[in-house]
Amino acid sequence: MTAPGDRVVYSTDPSFCPACGRAPCGCKPRQAEPVRISFQRNAKGSGMTVVDRLQMHPAGKEELLRGFKKRLGTGGAVKFGVLELQGDHREFVEAELKAKGYKVKRIGG
Repeated sequence: MTAPGDRVVYSTDPSFCPACGRAPCGCKPRQAEPVRISFQRNAKGSGMTVVDRLQMHPAGKEELLRGFKKRLGTGGAVKFGVLELQGDHREFVEAELKAKGYKVKRIGG
């Protein structure tokens, strides 16, 4: 008997999804979510290009960022799974990710 607020705490079922809490996963495929590209300014006025929701292994993100930094001649970092590039490089990053087959959505101006 389950109450409306009950949830599974632990399951050995391999088809159980911890994100949505259902045995056959009811989440939408993560690859269907678009990669978000935005530009953020800090207090000093300098800005950075931010790439979020990139579905890739952390080592792959580091390698991708390394390639971006080398081709653009700029700095950057991966922080909490988000790629950050110094400067406004939204067009370049968008073109590169589309060429790799990702759906891209620009956030902000």
